This record gives sequence, structure tokens and C-alpha cells, in this order.
Amino acid sequence: MKINFSKSALRIVLFFVMMVPCVCHAQFLDEFDRHDIEGWFFFTGDGDASMDFVQKDGFARISVDATEDRFNVWWAVIKRDISDDLDLSLLSKPGYELRVEARVRVSHAPRRLNFMINTDRTTDFYRQLIEHDIPDNTNWHTIGFTTKDLDAGPDDSLFVQLGVTDWGPDTYHVDLDYYRADIVYVDEAGPDAGEPLKYHPPVPDLDTFAHKLPVTHDGLINLDFPEVNFSNWKTGDTRVLSVYASQWAVLRWDFGDHAGAEAEGAGILEVTTHSVSRGGRYVEAYGEDLGVEFGKIRVIEILGGEADWDTETLSYNRLTQGLPYAEVFNTQMIIDLALNETPGGKTSITLSRPVMQRLLDGTTKGLLIRPLGAINPVILAKDPEASQAGARLFFNTRD
Repeated sequence: MKINFSKSALRIVLFFVMMVPCVCHAQFLDEFDRHDIEGWFFFTGDGDASMDFVQKDGFARISVDATEDRFNVWWAVIKRDISDDLDLSLLSKPGYELRVEARVRVSHAPRRLNFMINTDRTTDFYRQLIEHDIPDNTNWHTIGFTTKDLDAGPDDSLFVQLGVTDWGPDTYHVDLDYYRADIVYVDEAGPDAGEPLKYHPPVPDLDTFAHKLPVTHDGLINLDFPEVNFSNWKTGDTRVLSVYASQWAVLRWDFGDHAGAEAEGAGILEVTTHSVSRGGRYVEAYGEDLGVEFGKIRVIEILGGEADWDTETLSYNRLTQGLPYAEVFNTQMIIDLALNETPGGKTSITLSRPVMQRLLDGTTKGLLIRPLGAINPVILAKDPEASQAGARLFFNTRD
């Protein structure tokens, strides 16, 4: 059948075609619906994790076995060169960036995944790294982000990645329904998918937070003495929280009127140093990439166990209620970071908005601080008799 258009009608059609935002000039899309996975390679680093990336029924699966891992600083990555699929010359024009998006389902939650974009010239591999917090292990979640000032051009090899990091010493999987990458004109591209989280964001001025909440209950749990309460742990007359390999600090807040409120942005956990003892030539033993991970504190969400413990009754057994570690504590930490070693110095620890929301909702029952490496950090505990506030939480909520 032949369809005739008048010249005026053609002009109207052409006008609207030209007015449609040119969001997707070239596109990479893998829907993982072929017999075999093509073009992707995968690998692990640090630790002792192994992985596979296999085709399933209409999706691909990243499988990770970290059961032999000692330190939980492993990572597992899928990666692909998409240079031939996109017109990279567009990235030199003002306002154009790369957007990546994926639809995922995870075996354990809450857990974070990360996107990373790099080229064969990249030296700062954190510049285009964005994380997403996946809240459950039952639903599919669409996640993605748009780069900022991506340095890539026609002569580069452009790589996209999806990473699984530090999920714990177990077996895990991530299902991938599709992965796409588009060059977009940012002003017309719309919002990113999900809630992109900047990796190790800068700490804002604490005066920008409306709420400042001292810790309600804090204490120590000791793996060698799991039935013992250590509320009287002191250095001289100063109540402190001393952390080492078999002794960890736990913190809990009563949020009062803020319980269940909607978190606005990330929160900040602030701790005050009493002293720090540490050492170890890790790089000599493990190499540069793994060795630099140690000598830090590790901050972890408490997801299970006794919700209403207090300082005077706390013990490892009371907190865990006989449950395995992985059912009480999130085996993927919130963050690893170096502690300010100056006595009286403050360390500000970013808690992402999803973590802050879980604290306000009561899904996360408190925070655990344990060492990563042979380090003995001692931080000030709450001590009403000495007008000592201990750890503090800074956050904002929506009205």
C-alpha cells in the first residue's frame, strides 16, 4: 500500500523529529538472551575469591565463592570494551556524557554493587566509580549513573564494569538482566536509575546537619569472653572503647521523634580518638594492592540479634542471641577508613542515605566497629559522669 504525504505534512514530521532530544546517538545493549555470553571478561582481585560469569535462562549470573577468603577485601568484576559500539567523538562536545544502566537481582541484601568506567589511559580508577545500595534479594532493581567529565575519545578503548566487593566469606551471586551504555546529552537525558552513591564522598560541614545525636548506648563485645559485660572498661578514669582482633565496639541510638523519618542525604558518624596503636609491614607480606588495605577500622551495620541491648547488660552472647555472625552483622562493611590518630582528634565517617534510612527505620539496629589488620584503636565512650558524649550522629530528615 502506498501512502502519500503532502509537503506541509512532511515538514511537520521533520520538525518534530528534529525536536526530539538526541539522547542516544549510539548504543550498547546486552540483554543476555543468547546461548553464550560474548565480549565480556571477568576477574577477581585481592583476597582469595573466585568467580564465574555464565548464561542462565534469559539473564546472566555473576557467581562468587569467597569461602576461603581471610580478610574480606576481595573484589569481583565483569568488564567489556564498548568502543566499537559508540561514537566516542561525541564525548568531546559540551554537555555529552556516558550513561550506563543495568537491571540486577542479588542473592544477599542489603549489599552494594558498583559501576566503573575507564579507558586504556585511566590512572584514577575512582573518578568514575559509583555504588548502588540494593535493599532486598527478591526483586529486580534498575540502577545506573551518568559520568561527569569523562575523559575518553575516538582513539581510546572505553570499558564498562560492574563490580561486587567485600560481601563476606560465603558464596554469592548477582543476576544481570541487561547492561546498556549510551552517550547522552545530559541536560535532556533525565534522572539516573536508582540512587547513585558517590564512592567515599567528601565530608560536608557538620553545621549543615539539623540533627546532632549523641550515642544512646555503647559498649564492647569480646569473642574470648562472650558472656561478659565490659561496661566498666576504662583507661585511668576515662571510659573508652578499645578495639582489637577479638574485641569490638558497638553503638546504638534511640531516635525518639526522628524514628521512622525520611533521611535526607547521607549522615555522619563522628568518633573521638583516645589513642591508636598499630603496625605491620603488610605490603612486604601481601604486595601493594592488598597490603594498603590494612591498619584501618571497619564500620558495619548490625542487622539482627538483640535490638534493645543497653550498656550495662551488653555482651557478645546477649547481642547475637546465639545467631551466626552473618545473621547479625552485615558482612559487607559500610566503609573501611583510617582513624585520626591524634588524641582528641575527630574522625567523620560517612553513612550513605540508605544506611541512614535503615538506622532511622530500625532495620539497622546499630553499628559495629572492628579492626582491619593488627590495629588497636581506642575511642572515647559515652560517660555522663564526665560529661563525655562519645560517638555522635549527624543527619538531616525531610519534613
